[in-house]
Amino acid sequence: MQWLDARLPLPRLVYDSFVAYPVPRNLNYAYTFGGILALFLGVQILTGVVLAMHYAANSAIAFDSVEKIMRDVNWGWLLRYMHANGASFFFIAVYVHIFRGLYYGSYKAPREILWILGVIIFLLMMATAFMGYVLPWGQMSFWGATVITGFFTAFPLVGDPIQQLLLGGFAVDNATLNRFFSLHYLLPFMIAGVVILHVWALHVTGQTNPTGVEVKSSKDTVPFSPHATVKDGFAMVVFLVFFAYMVFYMPNYLGHADNYVEANPLKTPSHIVPEWYFLPFYAMLRAITFNIGPIDSKLGGVLVMFGSIIVLFFLPWLDTSRIRSTAFRPLYRIFFWILVADSIFLGWLGSQPAEGIYPTLALIGTIYYFGHFLIILPVLGLVETPRRLPGSITEAVLARNAGGGTPAHAAAAPETKG
Repeated sequence: MQWLDARLPLPRLVYDSFVAYPVPRNLNYAYTFGGILALFLGVQILTGVVLAMHYAANSAIAFDSVEKIMRDVNWGWLLRYMHANGASFFFIAVYVHIFRGLYYGSYKAPREILWILGVIIFLLMMATAFMGYVLPWGQMSFWGATVITGFFTAFPLVGDPIQQLLLGGFAVDNATLNRFFSLHYLLPFMIAGVVILHVWALHVTGQTNPTGVEVKSSKDTVPFSPHATVKDGFAMVVFLVFFAYMVFYMPNYLGHADNYVEANPLKTPSHIVPEWYFLPFYAMLRAITFNIGPIDSKLGGVLVMFGSIIVLFFLPWLDTSRIRSTAFRPLYRIFFWILVADSIFLGWLGSQPAEGIYPTLALIGTIYYFGHFLIILPVLGLVETPRRLPGSITEAVLARNAGGGTPAHAAAAPETKG
């Protein structure tokens, strides 16, 4: 190892990054989802590479090749169920990871680039998942691709050329399947590259912690191994238990029955819905049923859908509060949990038909979503009176261990506003 380290300092890099690297001593299990995401990225890439060896990206036989994987390839059923459910668990972990970042203010200076890289990873995940959903070439795959690619026609001038470029023609067909298969295979490796930048940025700025107080001395930190690795490992095992239960006992629970019917361009499913992890954005898309000045309802819905993600890029500058952690902001904590409930509500609305009261409820949920980031977050940072912050991470840990509860509740003396 010394011989290798002198010529290629890889052992030193691993040791400095994953053994001796100092982390705040008060990290909780909400901080383990980054490791869980890295694990599932590896699962998705490994299972995807093996599945690609047996998959035929041809519209005439794609559906049959998936059935062959399930029935004739050794352990093919397991690989496919792991890959399909792995995508869902990947999104479960990333949504928890994002909301943890929102709760503990992980996007605030000096970690803006770290947050922006995370949002880029999220966008790449969404593109990868959408293209992968088309590959089985079932009814929902085909019509989902038809609907989603049709969004681009809402953009004047450039919309039609972009759609034709994606489709490889004027309708979803064999050329579309080839393009999506190529991109679906490529994008996970791009995700892995951005993940490396994400981890690099994390190691430059350091890990945040539940108190939001920066590290002030060596007493505030512990080595990454074994303190963080044991916690991450335990969380991974628990997460894998639920994953294994879904794979072996409920492998199709998160899917759609129509996707076990081969794609038929002449027969439209009664209710076209995307995968569950896209449902909140789908609800926002359908919430705009009216024209907004010169912007028609279709373009307005597409702009709102994309805007719901773009707004996350500007989050570090929209939050005006000097306090990082929501644990010390009692008023904002209420609005944060309303946002969580609103996101779940929008997900449910996305699964409902676009009729009756559902579009109106989706519009209300969409207005709150944007209002949270564009109005509530900036205004509360200026007027809210937060609780007193602990002097250091060590002080917060000692206060908790003394039985006084979390410092956010034990220390009630107000600080200056903002």
